[in-house]
Amino acid sequence: MNSMVATEAPEKPAAPSLLETWGKNERMRHIPSAEWMTWKLDSDVRRRVDKLLPPFATLPPDDPRHAPAEAELRGLCRAVERFADVVRHSRGSHAPQELGNRISWAIGQAVGALHSLDDSLFGRRYPFQTFERSKAESIWGTLLAVIDHVNRVTQLIRAIDPDIDSRLYENLVRLNEPMRETPMA
Repeated sequence: MNSMVATEAPEKPAAPSLLETWGKNERMRHIPSAEWMTWKLDSDVRRRVDKLLPPFATLPPDDPRHAPAEAELRGLCRAVERFADVVRHSRGSHAPQELGNRISWAIGQAVGALHSLDDSLFGRRYPFQTFERSKAESIWGTLLAVIDHVNRVTQLIRAIDPDIDSRLYENLVRLNEPMRETPMA
């Protein structure tokens, strides 16, 4: 029965909610996608580190260039581990002790943590009523710190091996059709 008595208060329509939801908020333009961050860390940073480690490994420990390079490589390792800690929710297993293996392991952990992010929500602004910053901003900041450490290591390794740039930039340009050996004109 759907009748209304004169003493009952009429029902008012529900007011529209002014609260935001995370999934409906726009993406932040200054934060790249999780897919790009994964590519940057897994392809670019890992490739660069793999090419920077051999000149350091051949350097004798009593060389005066060894200590600054080792300190910066340890800083890179800490930056990658910090990045992985910011991205993931749980702790991983114990890292290897050798510096080269530890950096590679940390990059693998960070890439695995990036794969666990939800691409549809990553990079979106948190609702204003939570008064919180988006986690994507801190992830992007720590990735920028990793990239900066790689650049610092590159400068130190350049003093050890002046030809490192040629190895870092190989395969930078790939031609679909190789250059002809005969003159074109």
